[in-house]
Amino acid sequence: MNIDVFTLFPQWFEWFREQRHVSNALALGHGLETVDLRATTPLNWGQVDDTPFGGGAGMVLRVDVMEAALQARYGSDPATPSRRVIALTPGGRGFDDALAGELAAGEDFTLLCGRYEGFDERVRSFVDAELSVGDFVLSGGEVAAMAVIDACARLLPGVLGNAASAEHESHSEALGGLLEYPQFTRPVEFRGQRVPDVLQGGNHAAIDAWRRAEAERRTRERRPDLWQEAQRARGEEKP
Repeated sequence: MNIDVFTLFPQWFEWFREQRHVSNALALGHGLETVDLRATTPLNWGQVDDTPFGGGAGMVLRVDVMEAALQARYGSDPATPSRRVIALTPGGRGFDDALAGELAAGEDFTLLCGRYEGFDERVRSFVDAELSVGDFVLSGGEVAAMAVIDACARLLPGVLGNAASAEHESHSEALGGLLEYPQFTRPVEFRGQRVPDVLQGGNHAAIDAWRRAEAERRTRERRPDLWQEAQRARGEEKP
């Protein structure tokens, strides 16, 4: 899997590349490259944005700047992209674990990071998907890009020290989309709070049952929307 990130701040990703699971992915032959939008801008003095038509606060990333960057990188008309191009925007499809798995198992893709007031609307003619990492607004797409790459990279074979670490987690298929059950380690007792006896007994069937029950309880309490969705998927939703 090879990922390109188009950004105004390529230096932000130097630290990110050094994180263990990302560096593991790179060592295994996967790729993460950044493309500086200022490097190919057709405007003077590295300009990449302009004031919005109709007035209003902030600046908007120009469509000709994005076109130049995509064309320089891939050598073809951005309107007919040779790979999957994804724009990171607050109004895009919600990013989730299922989509992370889809991207990790798929072909190379490109992430476009917005900044300021976002992209000129015509940039959308260069993309085939828009993603949002949550119902909030960030200063730019760089943090969102890291979140997407992080979620995808850890699903790649050989990236995590123990592949099972990515199996039974919140939102995973193994848990039916539920939140993960509580985890404990030593000490057994801390300020009057004890590790549940069932986790210390070695009865794996009982442990599995406890974990399943706790995942359901936690999901019902914290994310009733996920609980209802899980019930619908199992055909158990009550009228």
